[in-house]
This record gives sequence, C-alpha cells and structure tokens, in this order.
Amino acid sequence: MKNQDQARFLFGISLSDRPRWQQFLICSSGFFFGYLVNGICEEYVYNRLQFSYGWYFTFVQGFVYIALIYLQGFTTKQMVNPWKTYVKLSAVLMGSQGLTKGSLAWLNYPAQIMFKSTKVLPVMLMGAFVPGLRRRYAIHEYISAMFLVIGLILFTLADAQTSPNFSMAGVIMISGSLVMDAFLGNLQEAIFTVNPDTSQTEMLFCSTVVGLPFLLPPMILTGELFKAWNSCYEHPYVYGVLVFEAMATYVGQVSVLSLIALFGAATTAMITTARKAVTLLLSYMIFTKPLTDQHGTGLLLIAMGIMMKMLPEHKAPGRSGVAKHGRSLKAGKSPVPNEKRSEVEEERSLV
Repeated sequence: MKNQDQARFLFGISLSDRPRWQQFLICSSGFFFGYLVNGICEEYVYNRLQFSYGWYFTFVQGFVYIALIYLQGFTTKQMVNPWKTYVKLSAVLMGSQGLTKGSLAWLNYPAQIMFKSTKVLPVMLMGAFVPGLRRRYAIHEYISAMFLVIGLILFTLADAQTSPNFSMAGVIMISGSLVMDAFLGNLQEAIFTVNPDTSQTEMLFCSTVVGLPFLLPPMILTGELFKAWNSCYEHPYVYGVLVFEAMATYVGQVSVLSLIALFGAATTAMITTARKAVTLLLSYMIFTKPLTDQHGTGLLLIAMGIMMKMLPEHKAPGRSGVAKHGRSLKAGKSPVPNEKRSEVEEERSLV
C-alpha cells in the first residue's frame, strides 16, 4: 500500500515499522474513541441544550485544534507543502463541518449520522476523477457500498416515523455536506500520495488555519455569530463541553488522517461508517429512543456491507506481464506507459 515506506507517527507511536493489522488497529482505536465522545457531546449540546449553532461551534473547535497542535510542538517551518495546497481543501472541510453540525437543528442525531454514512459511495465515485488518484474499485466494493446505502435509507425512513425532529431543510444541508465529503477524502489522499512526507499534523493545522476565515461570512450573514455569542455568554459551561468535544475530536481527526494516508479514502469511509453505527446504537441506548424492526433491518444491511468490504481481493499476477516488465527494463525502456506519465503530470500540478 502507498506510503508504507514513509515514516508516519500517531501521537508519538511509530506506525511505519508495524504490521498492517497493527496500523489499522491503532488508527481505528484513536478514531473510534475521539468520535464516540464527539457524538455524545453533540447529542447533548444540540438536542438536550437546544444549542444549534453549527458554524460557530466549528469556529471554536478550530481554535482548540490550533492550540493542541502548537502544544505538540508543530511550527510552520516543518511544512512540506505550500499554503495554496490547502485553500481548496480548507473550504471544503469547513463547509462540510459547518453543514454537518448545522443540520442537527433539523435532523435528530441518528438520522444525521446515517445520512453521513452514505458518503462512502460518492467518495468511491469521486476517486476516479481526482488528479493524482484516478482510483478504480472492485465490483464487490461497489456492492458493499450499495448495501450500506440501502441500509442507511431504511434506517432513516424508520427514524422519520419515530422521531419528529426530521425536515427537508436538514436533508438539504446534510446532502451538501456529503458532496463536500466526497471531495474532501480524495483531496486529502491525493496530497498524501503526491507528497508522502506530508504529516497528519501539518494537514490538520494548515486546513484549519486557512479554513477558519471561510466560516465568518455564513456566521455574519445568518446572524449566528451574535446569537451564539450571546447564548454561550449566558451559559458559559457550554464552552467547557465544546472544548472537551474538540479535544476528543482532535484525536479522531489525526487518526482518520493516518487511515487515509495508509489505507486510502474509500477504506477510511467504510471505517467511519462502522463508527457511526456504534455511535448510533449508543445514542439510542443512552437517550432511550425507540428501535423498530425497520431499524434492525437497516443495521443488518449495514453490517453486511461492511463485511463484504472486508473480503480480500484475489489478484494473481500474470507471468506475461512480469516478463514484459522485465524485458522492458533490460532493454533500457521505461516501464511507465504514456497514460501513467500524464497522471504524474497531474500529480505535479495538484500541489
């Protein structure tokens, strides 16, 4: 897999010299921990306290990220990519986070995370068009993604029958977030692919610093900045919850960037789906919401999709291809075809 020869660390733990299963276990554990805490905090703030200020909360979260990264000793002198690399990435990242958090004002949390779980399909489709990737997937991977989507739709429809906090405005916002997520994961993977020396800390720091100004226009135009400021001023303990949530999410963000660098955007999307299913069940258990048979059917299809994704790929290398490759090397010819050369040029232009 790509980047496996590059030195990569996660909170001081070396990943490069470990087996693939250990890399997966460490990154997934950090990701699950960070976002499980994030899910519980979001459910509490949005649905229990009725604070629906997605853009403002993302803004506060960004400053917590920057503070934590500085505490880790990161400086701009350690950057290996120019700032312009992160402009498009930052706009997509902040838009996705803002729309995701804002949609909770119209969707209850389980419905929202089930919508977000469908992002694996657009991520896979978008990977074929991102310069530097041009990724193709096996048939069983698309089938597993379809199982996920069908399961999520069944669950969402069942949730709309049992929970009143469900409206078209929330669906539109979360759909916009899905489109941005499709670009986001593939852009991050492309940056890691083009420049494998890119660290997870650099990507999170630069995309946050560049992205924070993108949050100001929607906050000012909608009046959310002043409303959120006044509400949080009257209830200052909300900032404590937000900081705690941001610290946990920071662990999850760095872990998911490690997964993208080591395993790719589509595989990471499948892992995030598994996390969302666990968060969903915890939400129903902690906040005592009703589960129906349709909920169970949807979750069963989600599990089938995840298990199908985990099926190993059987690729038997053809001898003729190996022999042809060897002959081309002996003849002093480059084994890279013309179309591959054009992809290399695309990778250079990406950064």
